[in-house]
Amino acid sequence: MQQNYQDAMAMVRKFGKPNLFLTFTCNPSWSEILNSMEGIQRPEDRPDIIVRVFNMKLKELLEDICKHGIFGTVLAYIYVIEFQKRGLPHAHILLTLDSESKIRTKDDIDKFVSAELPDPCTDLRLFQIVTKCMVHGPCGTININSPCMRDGQCCKSFPKQFKDDTEENVNGYPIYRRRATEPVQVGKYSIDNRWVVPYNPWLLKKFNAHINVEVCASVKSVKYLYKYVYKGHDAASVKIQKEGALDHDEILSFVEGRYVSAPEAMWRLNEFSLSHKSHTVVRLAVHLSQQQPIVYQDGQEAQAIERAALRKTTLTSWFELNKNDPSAHNISYSDIPQYYVFDKSSTNWKKRQRGGQNVIGRLPVVRPTHSPNPFDSISD
Repeated sequence: MQQNYQDAMAMVRKFGKPNLFLTFTCNPSWSEILNSMEGIQRPEDRPDIIVRVFNMKLKELLEDICKHGIFGTVLAYIYVIEFQKRGLPHAHILLTLDSESKIRTKDDIDKFVSAELPDPCTDLRLFQIVTKCMVHGPCGTININSPCMRDGQCCKSFPKQFKDDTEENVNGYPIYRRRATEPVQVGKYSIDNRWVVPYNPWLLKKFNAHINVEVCASVKSVKYLYKYVYKGHDAASVKIQKEGALDHDEILSFVEGRYVSAPEAMWRLNEFSLSHKSHTVVRLAVHLSQQQPIVYQDGQEAQAIERAALRKTTLTSWFELNKNDPSAHNISYSDIPQYYVFDKSSTNWKKRQRGGQNVIGRLPVVRPTHSPNPFDSISD
């Protein structure tokens, strides 16, 4: 997860901060799922169908966003798949738009994101989807037993305040327009715009599912969002042991505390991707002379050292490249993967024939504490 987070931040360094954050959740009432049920089966009985349909819907969503450009031209994106406690999959998607498509003003925000109940007289279908999929809770004094309640407060800060106009940037996030209109009856609760989760009307009508669309207003929100999507799995483990005794097996605790739902198990069995990036991030080696990492099996240390002496790393091979190829002299180490590909069999950099525009190089974090002599020169 940490490596994926650093890869994502490398994309931020190249393309800038993300502009939109989407959360796309599977709807078990999709017709493709219900029509595949046999006899008295319910969607929860067929996790195989749930994950296959969601995977196809996710691909269609990304095609609408990246190829058809419903938000404009997309420079880069990442997504991470998670599974709710009840098992339904959802995708967190971060989008970076080009300069002409970036969302800068409150009019731009209102063009793509709505946080209000639509008028049922003018768009009944959208109204039905919003009231079914995009209403939070309700919670607070209306429903103190809502799962989002923490110490008497909603952890998602609902209900929001009424707002006549959108504000572009407040602590890194916009405040969406939520005008004070007449409440509507949703189930046993009376709901108004304060309870609406932000959405895009076009996406909502097409996919008939919970699709939360948020605008990233400043760099302040970037690291939080990337850490959020790469936060890892939920787990809980409780163990009672005698006072003073130390018996903690981290691997066993992870296995026993890890909850895997049926849809997640089926997702992994189908070998569907749990995360994806629009660009390939090449992780480049950084080390002192003769101090590259070596991987070996127990008892084969000598053979591993002999093999390592004959094989070059991406760094030492880059030194060789600069000796032999004058065209590489003006390319920095971090940019070399865009123009050359590292051949692992020969451990040499070879000039790319195509595809370099979708490749980014990433250097690892190098701290002075990593070496007793951190400022020694690296020589080949």
